[in-house]
Amino acid sequence: MVSALLPAGTTLPPLPHLVVLLLATAGVVAALRRRRPAVTGRRVLALAPWMALGSATHVLYVVDALPPLLAPFAGSPAVYLTVGSLAGAAWLAAAARPDRVAATIAAAGALCLVPVVAVAVGTGVSPVGARWSTLALALTVPVAGATWAGLTRARPETGVTGGVGGLAVFGHALDGVSTAVGTTQLGFGERTPLSRILLEVGGLPSLPVIGEGWLFLLVKLAVASAVVWLFAAYVREEPAEGYLLLGFVAAMGLGPAAHNLLLFSVAA
Repeated sequence: MVSALLPAGTTLPPLPHLVVLLLATAGVVAALRRRRPAVTGRRVLALAPWMALGSATHVLYVVDALPPLLAPFAGSPAVYLTVGSLAGAAWLAAAARPDRVAATIAAAGALCLVPVVAVAVGTGVSPVGARWSTLALALTVPVAGATWAGLTRARPETGVTGGVGGLAVFGHALDGVSTAVGTTQLGFGERTPLSRILLEVGGLPSLPVIGEGWLFLLVKLAVASAVVWLFAAYVREEPAEGYLLLGFVAAMGLGPAAHNLLLFSVAA
């Protein structure tokens, strides 16, 4: 019953890898709780490269481009703990320079992300997939921009979420567009059961580029907008917790979206 609700391909790593991963995660979490670094919108926004890093690393796992010793750390859901531990460690290290914490977190994430993407691209680029990925990204920019503008106009209080709220809307918009493109134009399947249902609803008219996936995109935009609006009061009253949780919401959209774009580019 539970497995039917989980994304396809969800597996636990071998026990030795799992123990190492859990110990590393527990150690970083304990250090963060002890140090309690200040949480701001800019610092949460700086985690965006790390959100993409987890997805890019999982693409290497999917295309079998990782050494056997490292591959179990990049499976799903292990990759979330792997990258989360690294991001937490980077945040702890960056705290030594309070005036440059956000920049250091973002730079560390980018420095890790670039070689991972380079290795993925080095396995071979699909010209068709790369074109559709580029088109999906280009289409997302006006869609996300219009959604954010409409949301802040209809509910001005959401403006308090700032860049983190905007990232949440953009990430889920990109996930919606890229998923629709991948399923309708490139023949990829959706691994999450609920998303698959939305994509498989029959009798829907087809739109350019995203085909019948417009319903999935519409639901993603509506849910993301509603969540950002609901979190606005939380961010205003408890900024640290509010920004962290909203950053998690953003990661749930940006992570899968980055995974889609890179996977389409190398495996379509």
